[in-house]
Amino acid sequence: MSASDAKRNSAEKDVSVEKVSYDEERSGGAALRLANNVQAKIQNPLYGIPRQELMKQVEEFTNEKGLDDKLELFQRAALLAQNQKDFENMPELSEEDKEVIRRETTHRWSQSRDLYMTVAICSLAAAVQGWDQTGSNGANLSFPQEFGLTHEPGNPRAEINDWIVGVINAGPYIASCLIGCWLTDPLNHFLGRRGTLFWCGIFCTFSVIGSGLAQTWEQLFVCRLLLGLGMGPKATTSPVFAAENVPANIRGGLVMSWQLWTAFGIFLGFSANLALQGTGAIAWRLELGSAFLPAVPLTLGIYLCPESPRWYMKKGRYLDAFKSFCRLRNSELQAARDLYYVHRQLEEEFAILKGTNYFSRFYELFTVPRIRRATLASWVVMIAQQMCGINIIAFYSSTIFVNAGYTSKQALLASWGFGLVNWLFAFPAVWTIDTFGRRNLLLFTFPNMAWTLLAAGFCFYIPDSHSAKVPLIALFVFLFAAFYSPGEGPVPFTYSAEVFPLTHREMGMSWAVATCLFWASILSLTFPRLLTAIGSVGAFGFYAGLNVAAFFMIFLLMPETKQRTLEELDYVFAVPTSKHVTYQVKEFLPYWVRRYVLFQKVELKPLYNFEEVESITVFEKGAGH
Repeated sequence: MSASDAKRNSAEKDVSVEKVSYDEERSGGAALRLANNVQAKIQNPLYGIPRQELMKQVEEFTNEKGLDDKLELFQRAALLAQNQKDFENMPELSEEDKEVIRRETTHRWSQSRDLYMTVAICSLAAAVQGWDQTGSNGANLSFPQEFGLTHEPGNPRAEINDWIVGVINAGPYIASCLIGCWLTDPLNHFLGRRGTLFWCGIFCTFSVIGSGLAQTWEQLFVCRLLLGLGMGPKATTSPVFAAENVPANIRGGLVMSWQLWTAFGIFLGFSANLALQGTGAIAWRLELGSAFLPAVPLTLGIYLCPESPRWYMKKGRYLDAFKSFCRLRNSELQAARDLYYVHRQLEEEFAILKGTNYFSRFYELFTVPRIRRATLASWVVMIAQQMCGINIIAFYSSTIFVNAGYTSKQALLASWGFGLVNWLFAFPAVWTIDTFGRRNLLLFTFPNMAWTLLAAGFCFYIPDSHSAKVPLIALFVFLFAAFYSPGEGPVPFTYSAEVFPLTHREMGMSWAVATCLFWASILSLTFPRLLTAIGSVGAFGFYAGLNVAAFFMIFLLMPETKQRTLEELDYVFAVPTSKHVTYQVKEFLPYWVRRYVLFQKVELKPLYNFEEVESITVFEKGAGH
């Protein structure tokens, strides 16, 4: 055999090996990584595809999806999605195209009007949620007297009345976690994200008006249950709607607007309670009924937003998805890039995660490894929101301050101050959630919530005659809110809206929100009796201890998600839980002690492997930690 023949045969063999390797990667590699991503690789599905093959795939895609007239655009978009880091050297892109891509980094908050319209409507949905939560806070001071549910000493029905007041307050959360949240999947399937939020707006308008008109506690309880049929799907769908529409590099900052405007709704609810407290016997009716005000513009404005393009893609409506992306992005090139990139990720996702029907999707939340890890992580952050104790303040702050020695008006004013602090301190998370990270925010704030809550409880030991007692209680409650708002406030709904694959996103978010609202109902139901049984010191101390427990759960079981596209998170959650826990204990914890306690100069070994992976997201060093 001649040297030239040997060289030719060697080259053919290399090409053959490369082709086999590539084919294996496309057919079996993705399945393996999504099932058990032991190497912790974050993979772009377009990585390594030869240019000619990629152009052929794009042509087939545009023919199949009815986008033939956009072939040249999608070819440029695919090249950009394959290797965005090198966009400056792509001759296919015009200088105008390159400037648009540059601005994604230099002006990342410069987004389209329709994207901000979507965020605004989702923010309205959050404000409704917050106002609904706090209407009962002020009403608790008077509606028990209206319906003979008092618990003064010597009343033989005092204990029963405590439970009845608790179950009335818990009504929306009971209905949400048992029914409302689980309606999310079918509602989204048939009505889309916008149609589901329209449904929620209707229930959140008329149920609170009915609460204000109730003539018996049973009628009030039923109206509160109906409110839950709107609150559950709204809390589940709104963060998902926002997460699916915004770019990855600012997703956390915009999706966390759910918490920012929930906090604003809580503040508005406290403001309404304070303004209405002097209206006499009908005060509680006005306090409950006023929550319809933000629900009206939500109901009327939802169809001004573009539908989620990922929902259209799930339905096979790619032309509509492209139109929606064009409304949500600053240029057609960005819209085409995101559409094609998401499409290729979804191809791999759908091949592994079928999610064929309602019951199989629920079953797969706990049986498919990639989804099970997301289910566990979302459960941790959602239950932690109730463990931290924020809702003992949001639901019962007026009662707590009255027990501490304030008059009803002073208690409502202190509650208003709590609402203001809760809202203002949510703003820092807009800038830190995508840089500092979801996980780091929680690990920083939970220890601080624990000691402030414990300090507030100990202040109840101060004699009633001492003028500093109530101001000190209020101070530590406000500090508690200041630590809660940029951490456990925005993270749970942002995080849970991200972590599930598109096939199971509605079902997974239903699970997460049902977890949160179930424990909110338990808290709301039990706190009046808990307060009577063990007093304010015991109740505050109990929740301070739960903060410590939640800290360790988050440290061990919650992966970071910042600055990854929704589809790239498939690979993050394919990393085995045991590998994640081992890394936190054996790598991260020793690093933290050496770096921040012993002040040694050490480097942290990364958990996730980003080597030889190109992504369309903006990658920041340490994002995978």
